[in-house]
Amino acid sequence: MQKSTALLTDRYELTMVQAARASGLGSRHCVFETFSRQLPSGRRYGVVAGTGRLLEELQKFRFTENELTWLKDTKVVDSDTLDFLSNFKFTGNVWGYREGEAYFAYSPVIMVEAPFEQGVLLETLILSIMNYDSAVASAASRMRSAAGNRYLAEMGGRRTNEQAAVAAARAAYIAGFDATSNLEAGRSWGIPTMGTAAHAFTLLHNNEEDAFRAQVKTFGTGTTLLVDTYNTDEGVRKAIEIAGPKLGAVRIDSGDLGVEVARVRELLDSLGATETKITVTNDLDEFAIAALAAAPVDNYGVGTSVVTGSGVPTAGFVYKLVAHQDEADNWVSVSKRSTNKTNMGGRKQALRQIENGKATRELLAAGHEIAVRSNTRELQVPLISEGIVDESFIGSEAVSKARLVHDQAIRELPAQAHRLQRGDAALQTEFI
Repeated sequence: MQKSTALLTDRYELTMVQAARASGLGSRHCVFETFSRQLPSGRRYGVVAGTGRLLEELQKFRFTENELTWLKDTKVVDSDTLDFLSNFKFTGNVWGYREGEAYFAYSPVIMVEAPFEQGVLLETLILSIMNYDSAVASAASRMRSAAGNRYLAEMGGRRTNEQAAVAAARAAYIAGFDATSNLEAGRSWGIPTMGTAAHAFTLLHNNEEDAFRAQVKTFGTGTTLLVDTYNTDEGVRKAIEIAGPKLGAVRIDSGDLGVEVARVRELLDSLGATETKITVTNDLDEFAIAALAAAPVDNYGVGTSVVTGSGVPTAGFVYKLVAHQDEADNWVSVSKRSTNKTNMGGRKQALRQIENGKATRELLAAGHEIAVRSNTRELQVPLISEGIVDESFIGSEAVSKARLVHDQAIRELPAQAHRLQRGDAALQTEFI
């Protein structure tokens, strides 16, 4: 039996349902939008990720006997609300940006149209998934730009919780990473996995030579040997002596990587191992990767900075009611007016303006629909129709499609989008 996701939410969402139903407005049709008022400071674009995971989790959003019993025992809501929740099934519509797409300030990346008593319950699940996954994908995309065509692997699972580790690997792969060290991410999402040995394997053996021999005997000469446990230069010499000049790669995980890589490349070439690649790890982020652009690095392994920490500022998504129907079934635009927390009311249609193959503006039509122009493309697609999830957005095949969406979206952005320095967003959002 699938585990319910219904309690992956905040208490006030259920209490709002109880109060709205008591006032007679629980069934009022509403539009909710997920957007960020601004990109994280200094970022030039964001990347949408998590959509497929969200749809999968929404399919499990049911209040089973276990959830209802706990809600009753802890007196979260009254008996009438428990009766409503016992039969809960989302019957509304959801649109969103394609997973892998770029987004900007006020981009309506997820839009929900449903009765208030249904749509409000989805807030925390939508935000918890979309905020984290999009933050990881946005950081990963910058790292992909900095790495160019070089191999880029995600290996940050030990720096976050076990569930976030899988989500982060998925998001990084969508944004262009080549592989992950996380096996569950490989199984769940079809992501290539990588990894051979850590320092513990070398330290297990009586000496470095024995460790290298054991690894080469087990995995062949195409393996990657970690050469910096004791002395990097000596480690390289022993690696080539044992594996021969056809050794697949050596890995460096310490020191001044720019200096270390140059010296190791020269040493490998002098030993005849001209095809042996160099993999670097050790707290890399997009700036460290960019600093190594001129160095003879072949492969990067990125951990902490792609899954957590300063490399992954939150996407800042919020979930706001922007329109509801009145007693005559006319749509009424609504919005919050608090200082620094304003937004444009009304359901939005999102378009991206394209000129000479490059994106120039994000266009949002609020409260009405406009014809898609010849120099624009529509950004929102149906994800759920009358409660039925579009299964094409779920699973490993959908992840591969999202990688293609991301590649197209990034190629479409103007040159300034790829600069790592702090700066304004690559596209300005215009309400029309």
